Amino acid sequence: MADAFRRAESGTQLLARLEGRSSLKNLEPYLFAEEASPVHGDVIEFHGPEGTGKTEMLYHLIARCIIPKSDGGLEVEVMFIDTDYHFDMLRLVTILENRLAQRMEEMIKQCLGRLFLVNCSTSTQLLLTLYSLENMFCTHPSLCLLILDSISAFYWIDRSNGGESLNLQEMNLKKCANFLEKLVREHHLALFATTQTLMQKSANSAESFFPLKLQHETDTDYRPYLCKSWQQMVTHRIFFSEQCNSGNSKGFTVISCHLKRNHVVKRSFSVAECGVQF
Repeated sequence: MADAFRRAESGTQLLARLEGRSSLKNLEPYLFAEEASPVHGDVIEFHGPEGTGKTEMLYHLIARCIIPKSDGGLEVEVMFIDTDYHFDMLRLVTILENRLAQRMEEMIKQCLGRLFLVNCSTSTQLLLTLYSLENMFCTHPSLCLLILDSISAFYWIDRSNGGESLNLQEMNLKKCANFLEKLVREHHLALFATTQTLMQKSANSAESFFPLKLQHETDTDYRPYLCKSWQQMVTHRIFFSEQCNSGNSKGFTVISCHLKRNHVVKRSFSVAECGVQF
């Protein structure tokens, strides 16, 4: 009887997981071309040096997700895995206060109730955390977005711990990437992950991620350095850079690349107290 109940429960969870995810098509139309908006199964990498607006853009996307539909949000749940320990809850609350029609404490609490925050301090802990979260994706059909800030946080530590062996250096990240791909595919999620600019661009590096016809549209200092398992699963790569603006406002540029459709969009944005502004 107990086995039958577990099977029935599993079937219910399966149905919720496959059919209950809300569309993320309107997550941020300005960041993606209409035909390249993220869908379930997509993996979007934010790449750029520190201080180029990547984390602010993540706050913007989180707010878009957890704000009620009546205020223009998607009203879905988000899982945020913080490996850099940069997440600032007060910053997110400030953005919410500027975007909600009703800024009452109860409304903000309701929004924050759709956000799940986890901290990881090593690649081993990240891998164990990913394994432990799988059941949560089964039981939360509103949990549509997984954010990892950043997936490159442990790169130098793992290289040091792995000694001379590239396999040992990349072992944990490969396992993380493979399991992330499984989570995204089987649970119909979208994954956003940030990577830092750690390597200088080599002469032919553009060829590794841009078709020849699109290279002239980009001006990015990018050299892939994470394991091939990660590189191969990325569907969008968005490059962040800082603009030289006069005055007090900080301006940033993003080059949004849909790697499967060979599509590139270039946008500018600024960051104010209320968050990202296009």
